[in-house]
Formats: sequence, C-alpha cells, structure tokens
Amino acid sequence: MRDILNQAYSYIFEEALLDEIAKVAVYKEFKADDYLIEIGDYIKTMPLLLTGAIKILREDENGDELLLYFLERGDTCAMTLTCCMGQSKSRIRAIAETNGAMLMIPVEKMEEWLTKYKTWRNFVFDSYNVRLNEMLEAIDTLAFMNLDERLYKYLTDKAKVIGDTEIKNTHQEIAYEMHTSRVVISRLLKALELKGKIKLHRNKIEILQF
Repeated sequence: MRDILNQAYSYIFEEALLDEIAKVAVYKEFKADDYLIEIGDYIKTMPLLLTGAIKILREDENGDELLLYFLERGDTCAMTLTCCMGQSKSRIRAIAETNGAMLMIPVEKMEEWLTKYKTWRNFVFDSYNVRLNEMLEAIDTLAFMNLDERLYKYLTDKAKVIGDTEIKNTHQEIAYEMHTSRVVISRLLKALELKGKIKLHRNKIEILQF
C-alpha cells in the first residue's frame, strides 16, 4: 500500500505524515458504478483517492441528479471533509466512474493532522478551494452555456478524467446526469458529430477534438 500511497501523495505530504497515513488508513477498492457515498449518510472517514475516478452529484427534490465535479488520483472531496468535521449527514452522492482504490482516513486523525502537519493543512484548504471553483464552474455552465456547449464540455471533461477519448455511457445516462431527455441528447450528439467534434459508434462516443 505504501508504494501506491507514495505514487499519489509523496509530492504533497512529508514522510512522517505518509507513515501515519499508512498506519491508520483503511484500503478500499471499488468498481465502476459502485455507490460510495449516499445522500443522508453519516460520514466518519475521509477518502484519499489512489487510483480511478469518482463523480460527485447532488439531487433535487424530484430525485434528479446534477453532476458537480469529478475526483481523480491525489484528490479528496470537500463535501466529505465538511460532513466529517461537522458530524452532519452527507448532502452529496459519490459514484465510481471507473474501477479504482482509495484510503479511508478516520475523522479524529483529520483533526489531529490539521495542527500537526502543515502539508495536511494546506492540502485540506487547497481541496476546499479547488472543489469550490469546480462547483462555481458547474453553476456557470448551467447559467451561461447552451445545452450543446454543456454537452461537449461534459464529454471532454469526462474523457480527461478517465484518460480515454472513448466514452461508453449511453445516451440515457448522459441525459440523466445533464437534466434533460435522451431524445435531446441524441439530437445534440448527432449535431456534434456533423461538426466533426465527435464520432458516434454503436456502444460508445469517440472524442475527436478537445
């Protein structure tokens, strides 16, 4: 586990902190589409992502979801931090986008390390800042972009996160995450293909331009 931990976090944390993380963290693997955090859960551990990608979503009163941001290797979730520190219920849903692995840090260690390690404190504050900017970007996308622009951004963002130019989500899955209908998504995907930005295949969408 220490080798994987070093690969993901040695450029962020000092050796003493890496040693402590290796001692107390619980290693957890996950598969694509696994539900990792559900709305209403009490969260007692904080995830440090080692490999893979996780999507963070919010749900409205009608049960419709909105994609907030993705987590990649070396990331943690600011929403999780807030719930851990405040001992409140989760207001987000975390679903694995790909197979991967993470380390779960007990909440009491999170608090202890804030005063003990400057690198941990900087990591927590930086994580809040990055996630806040990503949520503001999500709001701007909803408020100021046309749906075809939002769709193309969604596809290119997902391709970058998974490290693959081929997106294997169905049109219905994309429609669900973007708060629209499958018919609309299918029409917009065809328009993007005519512009030469993507190529539609039977069970995947290939990104041609970034």
